[in-house]
Amino acid sequence: MDSCSEGRKSEMRKNDNSKLSWFLATSSLLFWGLLFFAVVIPLSYRLPKANMMEDSDKNVFVAERAYKDLYTLSNIGTKMVGSKENEIEAVQFLLKQLNQIKEDSLKEYYDIDIELSQASGQYAFANLLAIYQGVQNIVVKLSPRNSTSETFLLVNSHFDSKPFTPSAGDAGFMIVTMMEVLRVIATSKQPIIHPIVFLFNGAEESGLLASHGFITTHKWAPYCKAVINLDAAGSGGRDILFQSGPNHSWLVDYYKKYAKHPFATTIAEEIFQSGILPSDTDFQQFTKYGNIPGLDMAQCFNGFVYHTKYDTIDVIPLESLQNTGDNALSLVRALANATELYDTAAHKSDQVIFFDFLGLYFVHYSDATGEILNFGVAGAALVLVFISIWRMSDASQHSFCYVTGWFILVIVIQIIAFALGIALPIVVAYMMDSFGHSLTYYSTPLLVVGLYVCPALIGLSLPTTIYYNLQSNKKLSRSQHLQLNLHGQAVILSSLALCLTYLGIRSAYMLVIPLIFYVASLVLNLLTPMHDKGYKWTILLQIGQIIPALYSSYLSYIFIVVLTPMGARAGSDSNRDLYIAGMSGLGTVLSFGFLIPLINTFRRPSFVVYALLVTTAVSVFLACNTQLGFPYRPKTSGQRVAYLHVRNKFYEYDGSLSKDESGYLFLYQDRRKETVLEGTNVNLTGLVSLKSRCEKYMMCGMPLYDERYSKQRLDAKWMPRANPIIPPGSTKLDVLSKTIINSTTCRFEFNLTGPPQMSLFFQAYEDVTITNWSFLRSYLNNPPAYPLSYHIFINYGIDSSPLNFFVETSKNNGDFGVPQFKLGVSGHYILDDNIEKETAEFRSKFPSFAIQADWPSSYERYIY
Repeated sequence: MDSCSEGRKSEMRKNDNSKLSWFLATSSLLFWGLLFFAVVIPLSYRLPKANMMEDSDKNVFVAERAYKDLYTLSNIGTKMVGSKENEIEAVQFLLKQLNQIKEDSLKEYYDIDIELSQASGQYAFANLLAIYQGVQNIVVKLSPRNSTSETFLLVNSHFDSKPFTPSAGDAGFMIVTMMEVLRVIATSKQPIIHPIVFLFNGAEESGLLASHGFITTHKWAPYCKAVINLDAAGSGGRDILFQSGPNHSWLVDYYKKYAKHPFATTIAEEIFQSGILPSDTDFQQFTKYGNIPGLDMAQCFNGFVYHTKYDTIDVIPLESLQNTGDNALSLVRALANATELYDTAAHKSDQVIFFDFLGLYFVHYSDATGEILNFGVAGAALVLVFISIWRMSDASQHSFCYVTGWFILVIVIQIIAFALGIALPIVVAYMMDSFGHSLTYYSTPLLVVGLYVCPALIGLSLPTTIYYNLQSNKKLSRSQHLQLNLHGQAVILSSLALCLTYLGIRSAYMLVIPLIFYVASLVLNLLTPMHDKGYKWTILLQIGQIIPALYSSYLSYIFIVVLTPMGARAGSDSNRDLYIAGMSGLGTVLSFGFLIPLINTFRRPSFVVYALLVTTAVSVFLACNTQLGFPYRPKTSGQRVAYLHVRNKFYEYDGSLSKDESGYLFLYQDRRKETVLEGTNVNLTGLVSLKSRCEKYMMCGMPLYDERYSKQRLDAKWMPRANPIIPPGSTKLDVLSKTIINSTTCRFEFNLTGPPQMSLFFQAYEDVTITNWSFLRSYLNNPPAYPLSYHIFINYGIDSSPLNFFVETSKNNGDFGVPQFKLGVSGHYILDDNIEKETAEFRSKFPSFAIQADWPSSYERYIY
């Protein structure tokens, strides 16, 4: 090699090794931060302008009119199944409004049938059997005039509520949206082909009861061929499409064409269907028992007020109603004219991948297309990395094997960085939880940046920075080392995308998005001299990563915003900080995986790492030692405190009363349990774990309300009190007869009366088998796993007539003069104005940040 050639190589290495000034480096970091705060956050909360009453003649959804309906509906108050507010007042209000819509409708265009129906039935779910009686549905069928069509579109939401909430968001918001959609269509000359059934269901919160009753018993149910289900896990934001189909991609086609404000992602669907979220919707009943495909949409922001007394109309802007109303009206109209409704089975297809980009654009494609795209992009990335390494070896005048050897080392470094980017936030979350500081970000979301995002950035940047500071190879320029580093990130993403796609996980698309743009920038760099000229190739790289960074940060931000409130109602046995930390880490890796290594183009990259370390340390200090890290605030983000005022009575085989006790049964909703109440005015003296009782008594000897109480019973706590609790009502179980049918079978007949919410618990003795009963046989044959007993969960709607049932037992020796089985009976009551003095005083001691959800309950244990 001559001296001129050597001089050119030396000059090239000098240019390649030059670093950005502090000004350019700072500007680069600020750009990515400002991009998030200036673009992602505003678009995450963007809502359309609300239509007012003066727009009524424009054939559009009028948010102001829906808002007025919501004001009246939410002011009825708590609408628990079986209550006067739910079964009479809410029903009367809705019927009045619906009849007015019928009166105002264009009768020459439409027929409207309004029916108030009752449903009774039973079905097994989770670890119990749900039985319901007299739950109410208001069913409205809007048909084109003289239509004989036998294919209907179903639109559903619910007007009942949990205790102690006016339920403006969940789901009064969706009920008035449905009414306004009905009103607009019924007064419009814009035609529809298929009748539309609007189901205003009155029993969702107690186990999806009314929707089960409709789909299994109603005369119109067999004709419903698709469903739009509207629900809520929050209040006052955008509505998200989080379930579709299943296996009916044409429905997502309609969403793309007609949803005016798209907000959706396959990731939400896969997360929801995994069962890790503490929620469910009526959509399950329609797809499972009616085999009806559809779209499941819900409010998801501000989940802090969900199922609390703060779920009021005050937190709902008109613009939020307009957003949901625009989407619902357009979709209902479109699907009511969909030819696919004539034969939905013929249009069954593969699953679909769908997502919106910042609410501006909606993307969807079939699962098969997704596989081709994922495999194609990952394969292209691997091929281009190979070409880039070959080009690099040629430019550096070193062998391909030599460059590949360094690339293998860099891949190892990148695997470590990738793993640390996700692991370090999780480690921080685990350590914080270990020291009793979980949920510190609950009321101060910015702490997520310091606690989880910064550690993720440290994990991503530290291995690479150490490598560049320690590696002594001068034969490859620093810019070439940096290129190899980013190629390593591409190889990791490609490998993961290939594996996840092979496993059938549609959410793999989120890995492919940054990869697509990396491939595009790499192609352009390879087609130009920029690939081999210092750091110039980073220009196209950074431009190309703007869209992936925006999308990945948008997606992770949305999930953090939605999942954070859920962490305070998921139960004390689950450390939800790990979910938030993992989501933060993954979002950071996908947003900045191709960008954070570029700090090594700065003159002092270690300063960035130090700054991230300092930010993390300060955040941990603030979270653990200041009020910023205290999770709860009055009204806006309180602690959910769920407990029962319990009166327990245990009757023996001879009828004698062996135990009569009173106390408070706490079922903790979040990881902090009672620790945040220590030092307040609440007297928790005598609070003990329920574990020892669960080992001794059937179902812990407690009135466990539903499947969540049963599942989390070992984390519950009991606090006895001296003075007896007097429930506002009573349950009564009468033994009508005991008949020995044959030498091995005995039959018991019972009559049960009590409040709208009751439970029965059955547990046979070791030498006895329950062989038959009045309830669902499949549940009898598939009992809950030991040590759980049979749990019959009973709900009454408008019909509170006594429940008559029988139980048959079998015993080989035929000795029926001894105990056969234990039977527990619980009743649950809504607190009224006549609350006893001691209970009222106990409730008054809770701090202002506590959101109490407490019921008087009775429990009687009998032996037969």
